[in-house]
Amino acid sequence: MAETMAFDEESTRRVERLYLTPDVVEQRCRVLSELALCPGESCLDIGVGPGLLAYDIAASVGSDGRFRGVDPSEPMLEMSRRRCAAFDWARFDHGDACSLPYDADEFDAAVSTQVMEYVADVPRALGELRRVLKPGGRALILDTDYDSLVLHSEDGARTERILSAWDEHFVHRDLPRTLAGQMRRAGFEVVRQRVIPMFNPHYAENTFSYLLVRAMAAFAPGRSGVSEDEATAWLEELDALGARGEYFFSINRYLFVGRLPDS
Repeated sequence: MAETMAFDEESTRRVERLYLTPDVVEQRCRVLSELALCPGESCLDIGVGPGLLAYDIAASVGSDGRFRGVDPSEPMLEMSRRRCAAFDWARFDHGDACSLPYDADEFDAAVSTQVMEYVADVPRALGELRRVLKPGGRALILDTDYDSLVLHSEDGARTERILSAWDEHFVHRDLPRTLAGQMRRAGFEVVRQRVIPMFNPHYAENTFSYLLVRAMAAFAPGRSGVSEDEATAWLEELDALGARGEYFFSINRYLFVGRLPDS
């Protein structure tokens, strides 16, 4: 059972810092390219987070378009509102993937990145996504398969305990391998599937994995038999591997683009 992490202002800032790393900036560019938004379109971001993708989407659809972002976290919504304050065609609403606060057939496109793996009822969320899209509308969903994680460690058993503890913060650790089928059952034609590797062969502060392993170490104590001392020792090991040039991290995210029938 997932234990949802609550976001206060400090944790929201940590997520923002993670999303500003070059790895995630590159991912965001891929998402925007695959969405292929045009000026004047309407677009929904489900799980808007700190609003970085929202900013790019709102800029892409322009003042003749419409953007809506939804998130269950008020600190995330407030950060997104501040970031996109110059776009009066952008609005941010409280809600979640299984109960979208919008009418049917509202949007030309919708995006959900790193959200569905936290949703217990994915078919219901996909049904909601289909409901709010116009006929012919397109949806982009991106999530991580945590079985693809490769992390060098000289204490494999300790690393496995840390990763097992991390599993408790989401619902689906391997959602991408079934997502295309679930999208088709929800009525989407899956027109593209892509892999986005997050590969860090070096240990540096401004990388995705450097910040992710710190989030893992902060979350793990008290779960899967992991103590505070053990989590600290794990980070110290990774620091040492980095200093020796022996650090290695890789994980895959998977991107799916679905389209609804025109009628």
